[in-house]
Amino acid sequence: MNTAEDIKDGLRQRFTDIAYQSEEFIEEDCGCGSGCGCHSGSNDVEYHDEPGYHPYADLGLGVGMPTKYAGIKAGETVVDLGAGAGMDSFLAREFTGPTGKVIGVDLTERMVEKARYNAETAGYNNVEFRLGDIETLPVSEKSAHVVLGNGIMNMVPDKAKAFAEIYRVLKHHGRLAFSEIMTKGDLPKGLKLDADMYVGCMAGSLSLEQYVQMLDKAGFEEIVIHEEHKMELPDAMLHYYLPPDEAREFREGTPGIYSITITAEKPCCHAGEEDHVCCGNH
Repeated sequence: MNTAEDIKDGLRQRFTDIAYQSEEFIEEDCGCGSGCGCHSGSNDVEYHDEPGYHPYADLGLGVGMPTKYAGIKAGETVVDLGAGAGMDSFLAREFTGPTGKVIGVDLTERMVEKARYNAETAGYNNVEFRLGDIETLPVSEKSAHVVLGNGIMNMVPDKAKAFAEIYRVLKHHGRLAFSEIMTKGDLPKGLKLDADMYVGCMAGSLSLEQYVQMLDKAGFEEIVIHEEHKMELPDAMLHYYLPPDEAREFREGTPGIYSITITAEKPCCHAGEEDHVCCGNH
């Protein structure tokens, strides 16, 4: 059985490989992403027309666009988890402006190097990237207005600890905005395993209900679902596990694998805190 460190070592190797592969594509000037992302071709996220788009930061790894719903304001501090080559960090900078700050955190050294290079060549002196673990973030307590994540929590072994860390680094009334792959309804076990091979990041996925419960347990409030897109699985995969009529019902019904963008807020005060103590330090 793999330990948490085994999982993290595997992730480091996987995303180191993706970073190097993306550099090979850039050298060949083929204009495409790595093709190693967490989404299938039916759920591609198009960043190209977004302000702040950086072609060398777009590795095809996103499952949504959390920056659209994060409510980022000029001058705010944003933390981008699993920042990769910096795509969401650069999109966030368009909202913070030059008076704000964006901190990208990634587990993979090569990705951090790549993101720093992209920020430097773009002239972004208020975007920095740090090597770090989401379960023990290298970010000060109550220092961020917004925390972003894009297809990242599925890969975190201790999700409760990660959500607690996000809560710790957010200011009071700070916002979380995440796009994730989640399940809704009952999926046959074998189908979920095969879907992980196809989609790429299902192995540690939560159901939407579990995800909301974890946010609630961590202390978040104002939990809102902004977008949910059902991912289309190949007919051959569905028909392997389900009779034709059940496969059709599965495709047309609610149960399935979704790309979901969700936001939540850290309240002014948590249980046991007094208003005058916590609300005075936003």
